[in-house]
Amino acid sequence: LIRGMHIRKANKYLRDVVVKHQCVPFRRYNGGVGRCAQAKQFGWTQGRWPKKSAEFLLHMLKNAESNAELKGLDVDSLVIEHIQVNKAPKMRRRTYRAHGRINPYMSSPCHIEMILTEKEQIVPKPEEEVAQKKKVRRGEGLTEQLININPQ
Repeated sequence: LIRGMHIRKANKYLRDVVVKHQCVPFRRYNGGVGRCAQAKQFGWTQGRWPKKSAEFLLHMLKNAESNAELKGLDVDSLVIEHIQVNKAPKMRRRTYRAHGRINPYMSSPCHIEMILTEKEQIVPKPEEEVAQKKKVRRGEGLTEQLININPQ
């Protein structure tokens, strides 16, 4: 959802998610997800406010912004070009149950990768001289030759 957003807009959106002013639409893996009115702005019906995930992304955006400053990039023109979350190996603990049983108590960590790029500024294309093809008779056959119409 935040792919393609400017860094300032993504920051504001994630802060709004934390305080429940905007929701995150759940388009996939949405079995049992309730409906909310805030999802209408995304053309969807189901949404939630994943506070912990939004806070992690806010910390990552802050880190990426400081890295960009260190590299001398223009922070205001940064755009989130790529963001991807992958599963990481699970960490194992155990919980003790009734009748002497032990069950696993697993955490589900993840790897988050994010690439920010400076948005390219639109530069007007310089006007080039118009070159046209003109057929010139040389000897026996016709050959094409580029002739400059506006020599300077």
